[in-house]
Amino acid sequence: MGTKLAKVLIPLLTVAIMSATLPSCGVKDSSIQSAITELTTTTPSLNGINADVKDGVVTLTGEFKDEASKAAAETAVKTVKGVKSIINNGTVAPAPQPSAPVDIAADDPLTKSVNDALKDYPGVTGTVKDGVITLTGEIKRSSLQKLMQSLNTLKPKKIDNKLIIK
Repeated sequence: MGTKLAKVLIPLLTVAIMSATLPSCGVKDSSIQSAITELTTTTPSLNGINADVKDGVVTLTGEFKDEASKAAAETAVKTVKGVKSIINNGTVAPAPQPSAPVDIAADDPLTKSVNDALKDYPGVTGTVKDGVITLTGEIKRSSLQKLMQSLNTLKPKKIDNKLIIK
């Protein structure tokens, strides 16, 4: 009975020892990481993108300039030998918003409009220079908000309020 057991156990032990000591046929994570690091440094669309590898699974992080770059990154990483799957946690940079042009009124028409707006506020004077309205004089607190709203509709560059509030 002992020799039968030995005949079964010895081959099993041999296979177990060989599989534990022989190098794996799969690609190591460190090799995959190196290949991806080289890829990210040589591919402009992958600049600033980080990749972590664990058991052949690549996790991408960072910011892509657009959706096409994000998809291209996945395609490029899939070509690396040993990559089993990709988790793309990268974000896409928001598209730049065009800034609306600032419409600043010219001084002469602005001066006329300011004078018209100030006629209802005795004790308040206004001057205009380079699109900036400078207010001087005295005003009641209850009237200030209405005056400022009225002047803002004229689209000045700035309102320099030097009023004394009563």
